[in-house]
Amino acid sequence: MKDWQGISEFVATAETQSFTAAARRLNLSIAQVSRNIAALEQRLQMQLLYRSTRSTRLTEEGKLYLPHCQHLVASLREANQLIQQRNEQPQGLIRVTAPVYYGEQVAAPLLNDFLQQYPDCRLELNLTNDTLDLVEGSYDLAIRLGHLGNPRLRARRLSTRRHYVVGSAAYFSTFGVPQSIEQLEQHRCFTGTVKHWRFQVEGKPQSIVPQSYLHCNNGLTLRDAAVKGLGLAMLPDYYVQQDLQQGVLQEVLAAYRQPDDGIWALYPESRQQIPRVRVLLDFLIDALK
Repeated sequence: MKDWQGISEFVATAETQSFTAAARRLNLSIAQVSRNIAALEQRLQMQLLYRSTRSTRLTEEGKLYLPHCQHLVASLREANQLIQQRNEQPQGLIRVTAPVYYGEQVAAPLLNDFLQQYPDCRLELNLTNDTLDLVEGSYDLAIRLGHLGNPRLRARRLSTRRHYVVGSAAYFSTFGVPQSIEQLEQHRCFTGTVKHWRFQVEGKPQSIVPQSYLHCNNGLTLRDAAVKGLGLAMLPDYYVQQDLQQGVLQEVLAAYRQPDDGIWALYPESRQQIPRVRVLLDFLIDALK
């Protein structure tokens, strides 16, 4: 860096023919400009500028040296602008992980929209229900569902999800409609990855572990069983929202529905400073709100 000392000051002074104007351009003191140019001349062992109380002008050596220094300063300015543009325009590879079904139905289409809007970005998406180590796996961002506990990573809420207890009209015509949580003991219930069914009773959380008529770690299988009248399933909205709207499934125990929980973006703290990750976070929040 010592070789650069005085170059910008020399160019500014030569172009403005004034230490005062050069100092103003570079946002430095006049003394600092003069001192750095003197250090440059000492390294070169030649005088670049004639100085007087009235004017500043180039020596013959200064005239030879100036175009090369102007080229260096211009190249440095272009390099700085390029980096600043890179900070403003997201580009490069983003590595993301998300749960399989939510990723397929919600996250992946949004990420594809993001790539359309920011064509200089590239995406590596890993859909898995495993909880991956983002630092060890060099992931920029993970989409996680539900309660996070105490994550070691930064978290931003993207959206919320709602759980429904659902069944089909065919099931209800045979087994009746449960009117209370206690009546679930008399019904065929399905369990999945989480065996607890969570409710809220008079403002307080309450959970039960229903006797499992069907257990499967795949939400689509539980939804299909509910549609076919085999029993009751508790599933998030992105599994059953369309079925509820079309009347294929019906919600029960709505008065005891648990509060909506979060859909989160988790990321190592350092990743938020990367423009492409920061822009993706804002994009997902805006799309999912």
